Amino acid sequence: MSDHPFLERLERGALLADGAMGTELYGRGVSPSQCYDALNLSEPGLVQRVHIDYLCAGAELIETNTFGANGAKLAAFGHEDKVREINRQGGRLARYARDIAGSTAFIAGAIGPLGAPLGPLGEIDEDRARALFREQLEGLLDGGIDLILLETFSDLNMLCLAAEVVHETCDLPIIAQATFDEDGRTPWGQSVTKVAAALMDQGVDVIGVNCSVGPEGVLAVARQMIAAGVRYVSAMPNAGMPTQAAGRLLYLANPTYFAERVPDFASAGVTILGGCCGTTPAHIAAMGEAMSALQGAVVVRPPSPAMAQVVETRTRADEAPEPTGLQRKLAAGTFITAVELSPPKGLRPDGLLRHAQALAESGVVDLINVTDSPMARVRMDALASCHLIQAHTGIETVLHLTTRDRNLMGIQAHLIGAHALGVRNILALTGDPPSLGDIGQVTGVFDVDSVGLVRVISQMKQGHDISGSEMGRPAGFCVGVAVDPTRADLETEARRLRDKITAGAEFVMTQPIYDLSIWRRFLDAYGEPIPIPVLLGLLPLLSQRHAEFLHNEIPGITLSDEALARMRAAGAQGRDEGVRLAQEMLLEARELFQGVYLMPSFNRHDMALDVLAVLHRDEAQGEITT
Repeated sequence: MSDHPFLERLERGALLADGAMGTELYGRGVSPSQCYDALNLSEPGLVQRVHIDYLCAGAELIETNTFGANGAKLAAFGHEDKVREINRQGGRLARYARDIAGSTAFIAGAIGPLGAPLGPLGEIDEDRARALFREQLEGLLDGGIDLILLETFSDLNMLCLAAEVVHETCDLPIIAQATFDEDGRTPWGQSVTKVAAALMDQGVDVIGVNCSVGPEGVLAVARQMIAAGVRYVSAMPNAGMPTQAAGRLLYLANPTYFAERVPDFASAGVTILGGCCGTTPAHIAAMGEAMSALQGAVVVRPPSPAMAQVVETRTRADEAPEPTGLQRKLAAGTFITAVELSPPKGLRPDGLLRHAQALAESGVVDLINVTDSPMARVRMDALASCHLIQAHTGIETVLHLTTRDRNLMGIQAHLIGAHALGVRNILALTGDPPSLGDIGQVTGVFDVDSVGLVRVISQMKQGHDISGSEMGRPAGFCVGVAVDPTRADLETEARRLRDKITAGAEFVMTQPIYDLSIWRRFLDAYGEPIPIPVLLGLLPLLSQRHAEFLHNEIPGITLSDEALARMRAAGAQGRDEGVRLAQEMLLEARELFQGVYLMPSFNRHDMALDVLAVLHRDEAQGEITT
């Protein structure tokens, strides 16, 4: 077993474990008459939240909520037929919490005593005891635990029997902890030396003490174990002796006191330090800070990546997410300039990055929007493109995300990946139907539409996925939506925009507009001021042919009669006339919108920059302020 990751970790120095589960659940409103182990099935979110809080506090080892999940104890609640299910779910909840917290902490499957003495003095004979332990253990193994923690045993014989069953059933490391009274003996009268010797003979990997009394008494027992030759010693004291007040049990040893005792445990040679009854995530966080302060003297290793991650998580877990650059500009009322680029159809992103680099270096573009296979034609993944652009140029992107190509599970997975990659601005779209594309057999998914997608993102911003499961912390997305004021049915379009805003949209980008009277007509249909910032969509025209094509063949684009006439009259000067049209619209609309969203065809970034030049030219002349 020396090559097991847990034992290798112990070789590198002291490890911080979590604190109490039972009293923590009690403190969060669970009645003492309930079966706490069965909460794995009835209140999984609550149990998982406790695990997450300990991980965020810095714990490198957490225990499953299965201390009393054996058939004998569960029978008192009518759950004896759910032993494997409760234990399996206990392991799963701890693993899920570890994933959510971004931690590499070890998960210990917690097994406590059976609740009645062994025969001949008690009612549980050895065969029955073995069967009870094995049944619980098998459930924990199914749950994917990393090691076994036998804890709070007052009878050394039962503890040794449990260790035997573990050895017979699996090869995972074992932590075995007994509880001791103030006189330094177990409630059954066994001495520290006898307990240590018996467990060493059993081949237990870590021997320790938990529950018992407060830090002082547990430290005394731990010192005796070390003196008896135990290599790895664990110590998990209660937060002092409990007292009752207003019908509740209170433990009076506060986090500061626990932190102050850390140097004593460290100098004694304790390898695993955590807490038992009455200890909270605050106690563990305080102990973790104290352990960090002692690293040079006590921990024979540099801070591990795992500890660095959970410390970072701890410092940020309860803070609001850092706003994106777009969110800051929206809040400040800054006039925003965004330019759309489409990813390549082939495997090389070089051209896309050249366009993006030019926009970034111009100094006049705030954001680059990246489309998600527009017109249902296959292109490089928009998220990958956003990440490449941000990594290579440093400019912030807006990811177009459609519900066409991914089911609800895929959408959430995609969003989690986007968040991890630092792509936090999302334009929520339903997407063009696959029938517009060039692959006839493709079908759309459309589990949700753009309104549903905004709701999914809003829920993630509250720290939950769509099923309500914890995600560890609120997501830092900024979510926008599209509106098409050129539609014939403006009442429906206005209603959908209201639905999107109610769902949590933070900004709006319009489809291309070529006549502001179209926008004013939409505002009349909306019936009240739009309560979030709106960016004007502009698509500079290249030629008469280009204008006619967009107007007649592309859904969502309607040109005004004047724009069409001007492009016909422009002849060979169509590009310049298209830029002038867009500039005129921009200057006329600057008081109605908080920004402009340029959509140059064929990634013609030069046209976008030409249009934007009018803003900065007029600024230099003192005519407008953006």
